[in-house]
Amino acid sequence: MVGDRADLRREAGRRRRDSLLEAALELLAERGQDGVTLRDITDRAGANVAAVSYHFGSLKGLCETAVEHALERYLDAQIDALDSLGPAPTLPELAEAFARPMMRALAAGGRESAALRTVARVGIEPPQGWDRLTGKFEQVRHDAARALAAQLPDVDKEELAFRARCAAGMLNWLALSPINAELAAKPTAEVERLLVPVVAGAFHGYRHTA
Repeated sequence: MVGDRADLRREAGRRRRDSLLEAALELLAERGQDGVTLRDITDRAGANVAAVSYHFGSLKGLCETAVEHALERYLDAQIDALDSLGPAPTLPELAEAFARPMMRALAAGGRESAALRTVARVGIEPPQGWDRLTGKFEQVRHDAARALAAQLPDVDKEELAFRARCAAGMLNWLALSPINAELAAKPTAEVERLLVPVVAGAFHGYRHTA
């Protein structure tokens, strides 16, 4: 009986923690970190300030945890998508894998879409002191550049990595721009039809010859 009550308390605590993270993600996506207050988050989550202090220590700790978890999930999804490619993927196949986490978040809506916008904000203005995720950022760029090298052997590695960064920046902008809402309203297959060629074009680039 005592163990059952302890389990119920732990489960209730986990739900409160998850609801605070979800509320923080939604509000951060809507307003950015400077526009979010502790009261905003607790009101939306149906929690109190004591729960924030217990689970995260402070508003800053809650926001950083929410953003870091969202970003890590996005990077892991991108790494998994790139790892699933064959040894010599075509540019459209690479573009689809690179953009897959964004397209899935658009299709899912709700928390996933909010997380996507939060990730995009962080991608454009990375917080200080987030060295823990540096390796995953580098792995995404490395995996994309390696796959590109099979299709674009005449382009050096630094330029391929630059194109991967440009493609990531474009996806971040799309997530935060009004186009995001337009894409979210479309069927997933239509989003893929529109988006994949654009990302593939960023990968391919254009080299002027005199």
